[in-house]
Amino acid sequence: MHKSKRLFLKSKRSFRRRLPPIQSGDQIDYRNISLISRFISQQGKILSRRVTRLTLKQQRLITIAIKQARILSLLPFLNNEKHLKKRKSKLVARTAGRRTRTAGRRTRKK
Repeated sequence: MHKSKRLFLKSKRSFRRRLPPIQSGDQIDYRNISLISRFISQQGKILSRRVTRLTLKQQRLITIAIKQARILSLLPFLNNEKHLKKRKSKLVARTAGRRTRTAGRRTRKK
C-alpha cells in the first residue's frame, strides 16, 4: 500500500464501554434532584442522549422527571444568573442617564 493511501484510511479506535450514569439501584423520579441535575446543562437545558449516553427509555424518564420538577419549582426553567447580572448593570446605567437628561430638559422648558 502506498503512503498516500494510508493517509485516507481511518485509524481503528479502541472501543471503551462506558457505564451509564444511571445505575440499576437509582430510581428516576422528580424528587431525586441529585440524579436529575446531572442531566441539565449550566443554562438549564436538558442534555441530549449523545452527551449523557442514556438509553431511549432512560432519556424519556429523565425528561419527564425534569419537567415535573420544573413545574413543582424544584428546578429552575432557566439558569442564566450571569446574564441577569449583566442586564441589571446595563439597565441601572441606562436609567441613571435618562434621569439626568430628563431633569435637564425640564429645567430648560420652565
